[in-house]
Amino acid sequence: MEIRITTSHILKVLLLLTWIIFIGLCVEAGAIIVNTFITLFINPDAVKNFWEGADILAIYQLNTNHFTVLAFVMIIIAVLKAIMFYLILKLLSEKKLDFTKPFNIHLKDFILKLSYLSFGIGLFTHCGSEFCVWLTSQGAEITSLGSLNLTGSDVWFFMAIILLVITQIIKKGIEIQSENDLTI
Repeated sequence: MEIRITTSHILKVLLLLTWIIFIGLCVEAGAIIVNTFITLFINPDAVKNFWEGADILAIYQLNTNHFTVLAFVMIIIAVLKAIMFYLILKLLSEKKLDFTKPFNIHLKDFILKLSYLSFGIGLFTHCGSEFCVWLTSQGAEITSLGSLNLTGSDVWFFMAIILLVITQIIKKGIEIQSENDLTI
């Protein structure tokens, strides 16, 4: 008995994984938004129970405006990640991947959007980590940038550049493919 793993099987598994990651990222973004709202407007002691145990009590005690800025950056990063996986989910669900003509405008636009989102995540991650470094110099104790999801900006920038290069390759492939269609 031979087991054949086809492209459609792989795409179904990727769709399932994308759903799981997307739901997780939406929960993360929602939790950060709700925790920030509760801390700022309802119960300031809720800062002790911030998302995933992020210890930002010292920042809140130092200045609530600094806490608000940091929380806002964390929200932007979480929402951008969720949007990124929403786009992947949308591409896989709508089945706009045409394997008979792999170079198409939908794929180019998709990868270009992912590139912009990666750049945005990298930018806000870098700004957030630099803000935390500045807060540390002001006397705030920040246990870990990893618990705040403010690490890896260089990876996001690297991913954005790679996706831009792939977008240009696909753009050239679209041109060549349309020339070949005209010749036939």
